[in-house]
Amino acid sequence: MKTPESLLPQNSLFDVAIIGGGIQGAGVAQAAAAAGYSVLLLERGDIGEGTSSKSSKLIHGGLRYLESGQVRLVWESLKERELLLKLAPDLVYRQHFHIPLYRSSKRKSWQLRLGLSLYYLLAGGGSDNRFRHNSSESLNNRFGELNQDDLTAIYRYSDAQTDDQALTQAVAYSAQQLGASLLCQAQLRKAQWHDGTYLIDAQVEGVNRRFKSRCLVNTAGPWVNLVASRIQPKPPAQDVELVQGTHLLYSTPISEHCYYLEAPQDGRVVFVLPWQGQTLVGTTETLYRGHPDDCQPLEEEVAYLKAVVTHYFPDNTQEPSAQFAGLRVLPKAEGSAFSRSREVQLVTKGNYLALYGGKLTGYRATAQRVIPHLERMVGLRNRVADTSELPLVPAESAFTSTP
Repeated sequence: MKTPESLLPQNSLFDVAIIGGGIQGAGVAQAAAAAGYSVLLLERGDIGEGTSSKSSKLIHGGLRYLESGQVRLVWESLKERELLLKLAPDLVYRQHFHIPLYRSSKRKSWQLRLGLSLYYLLAGGGSDNRFRHNSSESLNNRFGELNQDDLTAIYRYSDAQTDDQALTQAVAYSAQQLGASLLCQAQLRKAQWHDGTYLIDAQVEGVNRRFKSRCLVNTAGPWVNLVASRIQPKPPAQDVELVQGTHLLYSTPISEHCYYLEAPQDGRVVFVLPWQGQTLVGTTETLYRGHPDDCQPLEEEVAYLKAVVTHYFPDNTQEPSAQFAGLRVLPKAEGSAFSRSREVQLVTKGNYLALYGGKLTGYRATAQRVIPHLERMVGLRNRVADTSELPLVPAESAFTSTP
């Protein structure tokens, strides 16, 4: 559960203060606590309720990132996927994903074979990671819900699913078990570097509190530059763009299979996935210019995803029962969001570090990249655990602020 405020006296001093309790903040809290640092994590809402609860619920290497040449990212993500399957068996589970191939498909059979072969090798091989090819003769009986017109084959490969917020809470719970202090409903008001520490003023459940920290880590996701603006002296900020991703939920399952689909409108990848007795469809990539708090699905995004469902599942007549949108942080650049790097960026100055971007799957590896910076800022501590060996257990609703 979250740390009682009574255990954190005014002006409590920490080695590391982390702003933002999404998956990246939880990961850094766990890694820092495991490395022996005293840790304070401030989350303005509940653990994992922001961007980390609005993903496609996948623990995956990112097959589509091979198209833009991000081989190192895919390799690292696949390593982390295999590790999470071992560390969090109650939260992360392997699934078979299916790619239908039509005569009109943008991606040809040889391209799929090449990409899936590379994906298999990057995952380290093994029977669990082999891909399969189903010929057209066997498709109608096994995949009858799919549009059968000009369907020539279906490729099957392995990845994994999770409950993204539950995983985030499990990582935060692990950090707390290692000694980290977690405060929810804690809004950063300002942080001032003074006499070798950051003086951190926060409003915690409506009460003004002050803490001290030897260094400050900004893991606020889409709010990262807004948080940076409350810090003095003003730290450097990365020039980024926010890209909105919308998902739809259908209350009645469309299929029992996980599908990796090529959107007929533009060839983008859209997932159609079983999710807690429903079907999850997503995602989109729409440049977002507003305040992160105001992110909502757009009518055109909903229409886009519904058109994908109608195209591939012509017998489905139900309307979506729910929809949600989240924001990705991507480096500012020309061209489509699809082709931009998903590699995380670390920006540092003095005893300040900001984390830009990052994927759900790679949170642990990203957090490990932060530790050498903490060593530079604060010094070495006596390590108490290794995050690559710590089991993750469901924390359920332990971090929510309501009963």
